[in-house]
Amino acid sequence: MTNPGVLYIVPTPIGNLDDITLRALQVLKSVDLIAAEDTRHSQKLLHHFGVDKPLTTYHDHGAELQGEKLLQRLSQGESIALISDAGTPLISDPGYRLVRQAREQGIAVTALPGASATLTALSASGLATDRFTFAGFLPAKSQARKAAYESLVNADYTSVYFESPHRIEASIADAVEVLGGERQAVLARELTKTFETWLGPDLESIQRALGEDSNQRRGEMVLMIGGVEHAEKAVSLDSEAEKVMSVLAQELPTKQAARLGEKITGVAKKVLYQWAVSVQPDDRSDA
Repeated sequence: MTNPGVLYIVPTPIGNLDDITLRALQVLKSVDLIAAEDTRHSQKLLHHFGVDKPLTTYHDHGAELQGEKLLQRLSQGESIALISDAGTPLISDPGYRLVRQAREQGIAVTALPGASATLTALSASGLATDRFTFAGFLPAKSQARKAAYESLVNADYTSVYFESPHRIEASIADAVEVLGGERQAVLARELTKTFETWLGPDLESIQRALGEDSNQRRGEMVLMIGGVEHAEKAVSLDSEAEKVMSVLAQELPTKQAARLGEKITGVAKKVLYQWAVSVQPDDRSDA
């Protein structure tokens, strides 16, 4: 009986080609087949490093049929390297279905360490790294995007997202509206490339920089939003403000209640919003 081959998960550079690892090149040159998200893009990379191996497509669309073919070859003893367009495969990229099915069939899966836009950005951001979440791309629609930001109002960890150039201004505007311009945040752009830039240290600074320079609205982007400092989390109001907000929050969406509450009590709407969210975890927010 033929022993099954190995499925290798191989990271590729996110910009600077020198970030390829020696082990990655060794594996790419030794496998029987390389499965890539975009074969045209990957062919350029492989040609640069002198890797001459058969290349096939694997992505989420049509993954079932493609996966069956790859699993069959693996079961027959061939080894396959799975790569993405850039960075570590499966991190906001296709591939988890293939890995899961391979493991279910007793096929060995070996992951190589390597380039990752998420960790590269986070490590140089200056934001807290003891606890963080990564949620891929932010929603394209403003309402859904604001809902995502609202979940961070009282978060005490760093949140990491990808964002597209044509949505970045609107996305940051939504973040400022929901979280306030003073919230710690860093935008990393074109990591490891010639025009790598870092914007921050807060949402307001990022918004201003994007508005002043259109070049900052181009390229690959990683947005990191810092968690609320422990001192900020303890939101308290005087009895009169609490009474006003309790009534308003029962009748209005939270943000609208906070805006109106600011006019009535003189307390900053951000403080009122945070108080309302903290005491009403099941609040209907802006539904």
